[in-house]
Formats: sequence, C-alpha cells, structure tokens
Amino acid sequence: MNFDRGAKVSPALVREMLGTIRYRGPDDEGVYSSGQVGLGHRRLSIIGIETGHQPLSNEDGTIWITFNGEIYNYLELRDRLVARGHVFATSTDTEVIVHLYEEMGVACLGELRGMFAFALWDGRDQQLLLARDRVGIKPLYYSLTGQSLVFASEIKAILADPDVKVRVDPGMIDRFLTFFYLPGEETLLDGVRKLSPGCYLTVRDGVIDIHRYWDLSFAPSRIGMREAEERLLDLLDESVRLHMISDVPVGFLLSGGVDSTAMLSLAVGKAEGKLSSYTVGFDKPAIDERPFARLAASTFGSEHHEITVTPRDFQDFLPKYIWHMEEPVCEPPAVALYYISKFASELVKVLISGEGGDEAFAGYPNYRNLLWLERVKRALGPTRAAGASLLSGMNRLMGSERIGRYAHLLNISFESYYYSRTSGPLSFFNKNAERLYSPSFSSHVDKGLSVSPMRQIFRDAPNEFVNRMLYVDTKTWLPDDLLLKADKMTMANSVELRVPLLDHKILEFAASLPGNYKVRGFTTKYLAKKALLSRVPREIVKRKKAGFPLPYGSWLRKEMKPWLNDILLDRKTRERGYFDRACVEQLLSENSRCGLYAKELFSLATLELWHRAFLDSGNEDRGNQLPATPRLALKPA
Repeated sequence: MNFDRGAKVSPALVREMLGTIRYRGPDDEGVYSSGQVGLGHRRLSIIGIETGHQPLSNEDGTIWITFNGEIYNYLELRDRLVARGHVFATSTDTEVIVHLYEEMGVACLGELRGMFAFALWDGRDQQLLLARDRVGIKPLYYSLTGQSLVFASEIKAILADPDVKVRVDPGMIDRFLTFFYLPGEETLLDGVRKLSPGCYLTVRDGVIDIHRYWDLSFAPSRIGMREAEERLLDLLDESVRLHMISDVPVGFLLSGGVDSTAMLSLAVGKAEGKLSSYTVGFDKPAIDERPFARLAASTFGSEHHEITVTPRDFQDFLPKYIWHMEEPVCEPPAVALYYISKFASELVKVLISGEGGDEAFAGYPNYRNLLWLERVKRALGPTRAAGASLLSGMNRLMGSERIGRYAHLLNISFESYYYSRTSGPLSFFNKNAERLYSPSFSSHVDKGLSVSPMRQIFRDAPNEFVNRMLYVDTKTWLPDDLLLKADKMTMANSVELRVPLLDHKILEFAASLPGNYKVRGFTTKYLAKKALLSRVPREIVKRKKAGFPLPYGSWLRKEMKPWLNDILLDRKTRERGYFDRACVEQLLSENSRCGLYAKELFSLATLELWHRAFLDSGNEDRGNQLPATPRLALKPA
C-alpha cells in the first residue's frame, strides 16, 4: 500500500512478489490493484475449490480481501449473515470474513474461530486492515519503506520490492543466540517485522496503528476434575470435527505421543473413507517412535505410511531449510517435518497434528521440574548448600539426569531463567558469552535488547507458577519457533497443517484450570492424560515424554562433522566478523569430545547459512534465488 493516494501500486510488482511464494498456493493466482493499494494471492484450494478465487470482494467491490488460513466456524457465521440479509456469491470461508467485516468492522476478529492472516482493503473508509490469528498459526510480515507498507506471508515476497533494503539487524544476532529463535516482532532483517499474534494493524491517511484484540487470560475456575474431563473431551471432539471440514483429503501426522494419537482417535467417523496417517523415523531404535505410531494407526484403522530420514537427507536439505524458514531457528525436527509433509503431499493437501497440547496443558518435563524447584526455593530460601543437597535427592527420586541443570534457580528469578531458558545453564554461549563475540562486534551486543520482548510478557503473566510458564511459552516459544516451523515446512510442500489443540476455546479452557490440574506430583499434563485414557492406548498415555527426537547431535559429531567444520571455519564465515575464531574452534573441539553442544553448533551453522541465502552475492538485492531441491534419499519403512 502506498501512502500517497495519488500513487499507483504496480500489478507487475505484486505478481513478482507472488512468484517468490508460489509453493504456498500453486492452484491459482490473483491480483487486485486500484490506485494506492495492491493485493495479491496464491491459492491452495481447500474449501470452495471452484469458487474460491482471490482476492475476493463484496457485491459492490468496495471491500477486497486476500486471506491465508481457514475459518472453522464459517458455516455457522454464514448462516447468521444470510439471516441478516447478506448475499453470498461463493461457498468459501473467505467471503464470510468480508460480510462479517461489513457487519461488524474490526470487531469481526473476535468472531473468527480458526487460523488466519489476511489483508482487507475498505475502499469506503480508505483503510487497510492486516490481521493475524490469536496464537500465530499463520505468519504475517510487513515493512515500511518510507513511501509504502509492504506485507506478505513470507519475507522473501517482501524482498521482491526493490524499495525494501536487505540489511541485517546486528542486535538480533545475540537475541537469536540467547533463545535459539527470535521472540518478538523483529526479524534478523532490519525493518522487516512480524505482526504479533492476536493483533491487527490499520493504515488510514498514512497513519499506522497496531492493536491487540485477544490475549490468553488465566483466571482459574472452580470446576471439578470429573466435569473438567468431560468438558475437555467435548471441546476436543468439537475442535477435531471442525478441523476436518475440507473439500480435499485430510491426513494425520503421528508422532507416537498422546496429542497426535488423540487427534486421530477423535477423527474416527468424521470423514468419508479411510483415514491416512504419516510418521517419520530414523535408523536409531532408541529414539524411533514409529512403533507407537503404528500402534495408534492399527488401533484406529488408519492407512499408515512411514519414511526414514538419513543424515545425508538432513545435510542436503539444510540450505533449503534456511530458505523456507527465513528466520534463523534452531529447530532440527523441522527437517523431518519437511520430508514427511513432502511424502504426504502425494496423497493429501491437509495434515492434522497434535501441536500445542504441551503448551496448553503443561506436557514438558521442565514444567514439573521447575515447579518442584520453585517449591525448593520457597522452603530453603537463599541457602545454596542445602538446596544442592535436596536437589541431589530429587535427582535420584525423579530419575531426571537434567534436573541438576536447574540448580541455579535457587538463587535467581523466574524471569532470569526464562530469558535464557532454551540455552540452559550448561550452554556454551552462556558460559563463554564474553569470548564468543569478536572485539569489533561486541559493541553491537546488548543483552537488554536481546531479552526485551520478554519484559512485557512477564509483566502480563499470571502469578500462579505453572500457568506463568505456560503463558510465557504460548507467547514466545509457540508462535516464534514451533508454529513458524509447522507453517513454513508444510507450506513449502503445498500442504496445509491444522492444529485442533490450538483452537482458542481449548486454550481458554486450559487457561481456566488451576495449575495442579496440569502438573500433579511427578505427572505432567495430568488432566489431559486422565481424560484421554478412555480414547488413547494406555501404552501411549503412560510412556515417557519424548518430544520429537531427532539424532542430529550424533550426526553433527560423526557423519556431518566435515560439513560442519567447513561451514563454521570457512573464510566467508570468519569475514563476517561476528565471532572469535578460537572460541568457535573450542566449541567444535569440546563437542567432538563430549557431544554436549549440538544445539549451539546447529545455531551457528543456521546463522551462517541464513547469511548465504539472504545477504551474499546474487541475493543481496532480491533474495529470491531458491536453492536446488536436495537429493531425497527417503526409504519407506
């Protein structure tokens, strides 16, 4: 959008931007351009296949929209709007947004149940509206050039505008290495920002305003355990039913865990034909979750598919991983997600996963461990010796090899831990921060800036300890790491990923539960597991939390060691001037010896590959040269 009403947006530029993200919507392309506004759309046809061309307008062409995502309650909203006299030309959820906006203005956002990022031009009020869903399932970026506002689902589309300058923001280097992702509105590119989840942006008469329309509120209710179990199952059943709405086949990603298995179990009987499921595994039985995924598939009768990802597959894909992620994120399992969604794309256009259940119901072990440590702090006060003794006993009792890593919590604040929670106290970066950066780059390192996105989040967070952790992760780790990975890796293969556990009604219900419904004793995700025992095989409910294990640490020490050394000790890497070479060499040496620093090394490699993809020769102007597709050495299991 150009701020000058007399200016005109070039349709050719909009089409060039669309060309950089064709894989997000290979089924159709559309452009609307009128004076100072240009809207473009690449379509992945899911609902209203024949009538869903975008950009789409109302009857008189005064309101136009380009919309990415799904509105799961669109049929209910459509009936309401028809009853109020609105006339529909299509059967799509996109048109529902247009008519709902006509009826309610920006208040329509509170009525939408789904995942979305959209741009809506109101020609009557001469106002542009950008909006993003409540928890950030769908991405939305923007940049101000001085003359205009440029926006898109991906950064590379924004970089197609020659007025957008490609410059790294040096202050974001340390933020990335503090968290291993980039929380907050900033990206690694100076001037390219993310619209925060649950927010909308308006532009009118050259004035830009950003407002929050939703936040997760923790106000514990007095609901009993039995009633809570029943309510949760009803909400899950409703959410899965709504997420199954599609005019194309829907498949299920199975990890072998409680959440993905629950999604499959609740889908039985809600679709025509046989359900399909997909799992990725590795040639390491100790971390291979395929046996549990097979158990889930056989229990619920899905047509099951498996693939194996090798170290060579992982290495070959990394340049393309960086290209699609666009933001540096230390998320090695994203590579496995790319390969399994690529495999599934031959059969389905929509995949459903169990993403989000751990952040809603406290499924990670660190929630339990930190809760116990907080109790230790309250009991022992500042006495470190007594705390260490008790921690040793807790370590034996809980059987957690990592609990000693949290000993420092006895003498630091909750906020201080979460500022560097991803790295943890054993992080090489934490222990060697003063040596990591070169003297010339150290002046750009500002820890206050690095942790600044967390400050307001901590001010808004609830006091109850478990819910406090869940709020922080829902506002940072979830949208800026997990959901970013989920969207970028699946859409790279023209597949839409749906996440029923992140329906806002489920999140709001989970937030209303007291902390001891989520963590009780040594059990995480207490209520959810108790409720799902009637739906999910006991072997899956009772198994130890595994996350999404991927043996990249072993690969970096063995099969990928020459590649890693080449990347991190290369002349080009050294000449960027960020890091002290001796410190990087020490990191590589210590990791070869003890294998503790895979995350740090992968993060440094990610950062270097990002620079090569977006800043180096041939990419510094547009950044739109897609790396070659890697060799796909996939083996059906």
